[in-house]
Amino acid sequence: MSELTFEQMLEESFKTIHSGEVVEGIVIDVKPEEIILNIGHKSDGVLTRNEYTNEPNVDLTTLVKPGDTMEVKVLKVNDGEGQVLLTYKRLAVERGNKRIEEAFNNQEVLTAKVAQVLDGGLSVVVEEMRIFIPASLVSDTYEKDLSKYAGQEIEFVITEYNPKRRRYIGNRKQLIVARKAEMQKELFERIQEGDIVEGTVKNVTDFGAFVDLGGADGLLHISEMSWGRVENPKKVFKVGDTLNVLIKEISGSKIALSLKFEDANPWKDASVKYAVGNVVTGKVARMTDFGAFVELETGVDALLHVSQISREHIEKPSDVLKVGDEVTARIVDFNEEDKKISLSVKVLLAPEPAAESQEEAAAVQEDEDADVVSVDIEAVIAQQKAEEEKELEEAEQTEE
Repeated sequence: MSELTFEQMLEESFKTIHSGEVVEGIVIDVKPEEIILNIGHKSDGVLTRNEYTNEPNVDLTTLVKPGDTMEVKVLKVNDGEGQVLLTYKRLAVERGNKRIEEAFNNQEVLTAKVAQVLDGGLSVVVEEMRIFIPASLVSDTYEKDLSKYAGQEIEFVITEYNPKRRRYIGNRKQLIVARKAEMQKELFERIQEGDIVEGTVKNVTDFGAFVDLGGADGLLHISEMSWGRVENPKKVFKVGDTLNVLIKEISGSKIALSLKFEDANPWKDASVKYAVGNVVTGKVARMTDFGAFVELETGVDALLHVSQISREHIEKPSDVLKVGDEVTARIVDFNEEDKKISLSVKVLLAPEPAAESQEEAAAVQEDEDADVVSVDIEAVIAQQKAEEEKELEEAEQTEE
């Protein structure tokens, strides 16, 4: 029996490899454009930059160092120069493709960093596999600018898997909708009318503000923002504000909110402060042709009828008053149930020296008292409130 030569023993010590085989190698040298690996074969393996990554012009010395171990796939046993041509990228793609297929079949939630923000959506990479998330599937609401997602880690599911066309579609919206539905269910199980809860202003319109309660949005209508009058909600609230709001009404999936807390109700002790005969001072808040509305305090307006402004005849309030003027008057009528107060400046003015006897003076005073009017404030602004309610209904339909 002949003994093996050193060359023969050395030859037998090397393993046999074949094209398509997956082998493990140890990095023995790294250059900017290629990696040299010891794969246990008589020839070293060469891994070029193009077979390592899809990133162009990357310096491989910044990604790999000698001594690193990696699994690679054999492309050619002999590249013509006696070296073994390897690929890392294609092996990663094969494994990534299998990973994506499993995630698609199992509807697994994947997490990946946004690699690129495109005109029509986001691109993420999972194990060397590029997945496209269309803009319409990024969120449950339309987002024109997706740049905020650049570099962020996001969760999604694969809703389309087509390896033949290399089409892999991710869906983030599906997860958001499902989570919001669960949060909404939990919220409605937890809250009831009369509760005070914390929320965040999500959107502000001319008729009110939508407040995110953590699972559902509630509407804070302009009429419920204050006991006083709010002219423009956008001057009072901004998106992101945190509010403690009162749940006024729950109707199906709709929640009506209010900031009119009862302990701050200006009418709770109004019967004492605004009893008939009391003299009060306020500022003209707004005017009509028949009178001026005077704000006595936030949330309490009184009507100064045109006939009660002066002893002289006045055609319309704007002839002698303007918004912001301070007015001192006597309360001549108070209706707490209907929240109506009527004022008179006229009764505070000295009477003209027209009466020549007590009987005549009494008759004059009787006529003046007859002139004192009590106008239903609610009736005056009924048309305005009706228009607000119509606007609210149209807005809610639009929001839905």
